[in-house]
Amino acid sequence: MTLPMSDRDVAARVLKHIADGTTDEGQEVWREPVENYRSQSRLDAEIGVLRRFPTAFCPSAALAEPGAYVAREAAGVPILAVRGQDGKVRAFRNACRHRGMRLADGAGCTNAFMCRYHGWTYNLDGGLRHVPHEQGFPGLDKATHGLVPVKAEERAGLVFVTQDGDQNGLEDLPSLIADDQKLYETNERETNANWKIFLEGFLEGYHIRATHPETFLPYGFDNLTLLETFGRNSRITFPFKRIQKLVDVPDERRNVMGLVTYVYHLFPNALVTILSSHTNLVILEPVSLERTRFVSYSLTNAGHGDGEEALAKAKRDAEFVGNTGAAEDRAVVAAIQKGIASGANDAFTFGRYESLIVHFHKTLRAALGERVG
Repeated sequence: MTLPMSDRDVAARVLKHIADGTTDEGQEVWREPVENYRSQSRLDAEIGVLRRFPTAFCPSAALAEPGAYVAREAAGVPILAVRGQDGKVRAFRNACRHRGMRLADGAGCTNAFMCRYHGWTYNLDGGLRHVPHEQGFPGLDKATHGLVPVKAEERAGLVFVTQDGDQNGLEDLPSLIADDQKLYETNERETNANWKIFLEGFLEGYHIRATHPETFLPYGFDNLTLLETFGRNSRITFPFKRIQKLVDVPDERRNVMGLVTYVYHLFPNALVTILSSHTNLVILEPVSLERTRFVSYSLTNAGHGDGEEALAKAKRDAEFVGNTGAAEDRAVVAAIQKGIASGANDAFTFGRYESLIVHFHKTLRAALGERVG
């Protein structure tokens, strides 16, 4: 498996595309049946993939110290991830073993998890510590009533969770989030669009001129992107016009930090976006056929430090992106969802500039056990 190219190679390839008036292209045109966006049985199967495969749950920075936890729904299942006193990250099904009460919500830091219903209390490693009035439960074996674990693994600055089975291990990943990056904001919002429609918008730059004529286009290019795949995953590179200042810089001294945006797609439903001054982990959680929960974790960029200046730059960068181009993208995906109901299309057509979307659909079909090609 080939990991994404180096920053030096990215600069050379982008500059050649600018000089030649070209862009990266795939090898085929793909037709994806619209029924795959409308079928409840297909969505149920896709959620099964989200539970069977390692999926990004949160950045490691969200669990920065012992007792730090994140609790949210992943693929429709309440999951709780926590860093133990031994420094290890563990994940559990977020339900008390007495009556199923959810133990934690949101994020925080604690020494133990106590159920708010009857007070059953669990250690950070999931072991059942205390049962009030335990004599009322004769024969209760605490050792078999700990929190139910799911597999958790830290890789590339992220916490991955595999809910069902363990047959699909994590693939090799490049460095994504470094130790010096500070988590400063977490957000959740819902959009009226199928999760695949939402995801597809991140994976191509063919739409930049039409969708972002006054926001992203003045700083970037129309339909100039680098498209790479590595295993189940992919990366798209969006260069800024200012990358042209590297033309006369010796190859070995070229640094693209702040001159490109990297968008990594981590199959099946997560993205890491590395922008000029901030980084986002985005997880797209299907809520229904026509609704997606957008979960985002925002961090300062690697090498920018964790001081107030880096934090202020990250927030300014995020505010511009979130209030302009990202808002335009959300409007587009919601409009596509409405357009599905028109019955105009029996399939969506993805061209050679949209090859990362093709890669995603092929990978998803393989994961579902469907015929590919």
